[in-house]
Amino acid sequence: MGIDVHLIDGTYELFRQFFAPGRPSRVNGNGLEVGAARAVVRNLFTMLEEGATHIGVATDHVITSFRNDLYDGYKDGSEIDPDIAGQFLPLELGIEAAGFALFPMVEYEADDGMAAAAAVAADDPSVDRVLLCTADKDLAQSVRPGKVLQLDRRRNKLFDVPEVIEKFGVPPESIADWLALTGDAADGFPGLKGWGAKSSATVLAHYGSIENIPLHHGQWEVTVRGAAKLAETLRENLADAMLFKKLATLDESAPTIDSVEELRWTGPTDAIAEAADVLMAPDIVTRAAKLSSRR
Repeated sequence: MGIDVHLIDGTYELFRQFFAPGRPSRVNGNGLEVGAARAVVRNLFTMLEEGATHIGVATDHVITSFRNDLYDGYKDGSEIDPDIAGQFLPLELGIEAAGFALFPMVEYEADDGMAAAAAVAADDPSVDRVLLCTADKDLAQSVRPGKVLQLDRRRNKLFDVPEVIEKFGVPPESIADWLALTGDAADGFPGLKGWGAKSSATVLAHYGSIENIPLHHGQWEVTVRGAAKLAETLRENLADAMLFKKLATLDESAPTIDSVEELRWTGPTDAIAEAADVLMAPDIVTRAAKLSSRR
């Protein structure tokens, strides 16, 4: 039986836990809010208890990345609630102390880290599946048939290629193009005016990429409402479309792992007690010891 690799978007999970209904605030002895970070680390232990063996977590160690140099409007973290921003370091401390593989991104983003680690894991013949544990639409581009799947753990829904097509109207290899045309408010780029999700999907389902779309609607082999205006917009804003595609394309060269074995959980580090104190989570010490005794 092969290995299932679980790759976690630590930034996404931190936000998800912070905004979870009823999530109690937890302020540690240093006056730092740690409730969401504590929940993320506890959930990693739950994954181990449920049978996961190889886990990697990518985080945005800093919010800015190389994309901010490409586009001024790209997200820079300035809008983040200080109570979330202050939990990144405790989260990373907890992840590493608990013995999980951590990819803290600086020049890249957490999404790039997940894509890069997924590419390494997908090439390993001992790996059955790589599970990208995030609902972030950017990661849909990394899905590979039967091998690299996207898992929305909150809804317990698995996305292989057919599910990606069902959701977006295009296969994984066209997701970056789709995002470039429709825009991504979360990342801070607007897409092209008039290019909605449906029209973008219809055109890309036929042509595959922005580069392949004829710039004059009379050459289009698909029927789309407002085709003349859409083609004109693309023609006049092609440079922007290609820039947005670059922003949306995940970079698999981000520094993560050289081998899948680096993701195997083998127990906590000596810093687990310190991390438990910072996170106000003494239970992670006992959970780690119990899990270690089974390995």
